[in-house]
Amino acid sequence: MAKMTFDGHLSFDHVENAAKDFGNRYHLMPSAVLHPKSVSDISNIIRYIFDLGLTSELTIAARGHGHSLQGQSQAYQGVVIDMESLQVPEMSFHIGEHPFVEVSAGELWINILHESLKRGLAPKSWTDYLHLTVGGTLSNAGISGQAFRHGPQIDNVYQLQVVTGRGQMVTCSEEENTDLFHAVLGGLGQFGIITKASIALEPAPRMVKWIRALYSDFSMFTNDQEHLISSANTFDYIEGFAIINRTGLLNNWRSSFNPKDPVQAGQFTSEDKILFCLEVAKYFTPEEADHIDQDVDNLLSGLNYIGSTLFLSEVTYVDFLDRVHVSEIKLREKGLWEVPHPWLNLLVPRSSIHEFAQEVFGNIVRETSHGPVLIYPVDKSRWKNRTSVTPEEDIFYLVAFLSSAIPSSTGKDGLESILTRNDRILDFCARPHLGIKQYLPHYSTTEEWRAHFGTQWDVFARRKLSYDPLAMLAPGQRIFRRSHAF
Repeated sequence: MAKMTFDGHLSFDHVENAAKDFGNRYHLMPSAVLHPKSVSDISNIIRYIFDLGLTSELTIAARGHGHSLQGQSQAYQGVVIDMESLQVPEMSFHIGEHPFVEVSAGELWINILHESLKRGLAPKSWTDYLHLTVGGTLSNAGISGQAFRHGPQIDNVYQLQVVTGRGQMVTCSEEENTDLFHAVLGGLGQFGIITKASIALEPAPRMVKWIRALYSDFSMFTNDQEHLISSANTFDYIEGFAIINRTGLLNNWRSSFNPKDPVQAGQFTSEDKILFCLEVAKYFTPEEADHIDQDVDNLLSGLNYIGSTLFLSEVTYVDFLDRVHVSEIKLREKGLWEVPHPWLNLLVPRSSIHEFAQEVFGNIVRETSHGPVLIYPVDKSRWKNRTSVTPEEDIFYLVAFLSSAIPSSTGKDGLESILTRNDRILDFCARPHLGIKQYLPHYSTTEEWRAHFGTQWDVFARRKLSYDPLAMLAPGQRIFRRSHAF
């Protein structure tokens, strides 16, 4: 391998960064890191290791911006491919009836946003955090508050270029090599490495009305969320989060939002309460500015939030979409970004969400001070791709416990305490009648993965045999073992 020639370079030294990720809990050192400058660099190294056959146990992981949570983009004693080094092709825009942008899989979504906006366009579906690579989010799903309308990011892709586990470079779409196209989107990196993607665009708004309001009644909260995602005339972004026993909540909002009724808002207390925040946004252009306030009022008029807790803000489209980055900068300044992130993401069927909330918010989660707890519904009819595992029902909720652990703490904000809480939540979620699935899961055995995929497992295993028969790719997912290949 050391004698191979590349357009980029293969490094055997200073590979520590490839053993890190956002989760900050797994640190698996690779033997080498490839910094590719061409797609052929990637196909050549995969083909080289594939040709070694079962005489080798080398594995390969693609690493984007390193935002995995539990070592999914790491390869112990294997080769990590630094996808951000792959800057080909240059971003290319195709304007027409169905506009799209062709990008390298190592490109960050934030860069796509800025370049698209220069042309008055933008991708349709987002994640809450934009400093992620295209290949990374498309290997999972890519969910945010637009998914109720547009589906996840994997449903807004026209074409991919993929290098399979055999080292073959393949172009795939709904019309060409369709099985591979469906396999790779949401495929957890198991069937190939995405190297290029064509992403659907739409006319971009310029401004956003960004709104928050609180509920104390969970049924009213979910009823309003479900009403909004199923209405023809509705907001453009619909999310929500749980807030448990937070002090001075509304006061904290005042740095970014304005209360509709400052006097009443000042009298509202959040201590010792379980509250639920509806967070919505309405996009608009300068031409729509004269009636946007009335449009928002009309949409809010039928909702059942606590009147004194309505807060509004007006921001640019970029500032809204890149809102989490602002928090990142503040946390980095305090040394609280590169800490363990024991996140837990769940997909909860509509029929189970009330039982889930009663148990989890009533008995397990006592406070939400060490990270947000997102909760919002998604319409499965918008979720065309079937590789990623979702609950059986038409409406299901994303519930995400986005915790940060204080490294040296042995208290409630320490890693062990949060992991114990997560285990309690998962123990409850394991009850079969609830039908809950993990999103971005991390199991340690093939048996657990088989249970996770359920009826989709046979197709998943068949595709693995077709596209990565030596089980070389994405070993950090722990779905298939290299030494136990087909």
